[in-house]
Amino acid sequence: VQLVESGGGSVEAGVSLRLSCAISGSEIVFRAVYQGWFRQIPGTDRRDGVVALDKDGGQAVADAVKGRFAMSKDNAKDILYLQMDDLKTEDTAMYYCVVGRPPITAQQALDVMTERRTYNFWGRGRQVTVSL
Repeated sequence: VQLVESGGGSVEAGVSLRLSCAISGSEIVFRAVYQGWFRQIPGTDRRDGVVALDKDGGQAVADAVKGRFAMSKDNAKDILYLQMDDLKTEDTAMYYCVVGRPPITAQQALDVMTERRTYNFWGRGRQVTVSL
């Protein structure tokens, strides 16, 4: 049972980055009903949902990144992607992919995904640093 992120790094404001998340473990893939990404601000415990996709294909995007970030997935390869465009310094954070079991909407998942619960599965995170 693993979620492994890749991508990220240090970039200047205005550029784009893409994060990937490879999911393995048949139980997770079979039972997960929502997928998404959240981020944690450096040096704080604050975690914010960024984008979520629910089992019905609904997608929710946080206001702070709306129009700039988008999530997609490759079902054949069990990979999630987070495309981040026009990055800003306030996007600096550790980014985590998550899959979860509760049958909730994408909008609800934006809140629930940041909770340390047995029904949420997180990756280890990838750092994204944006400078001027």
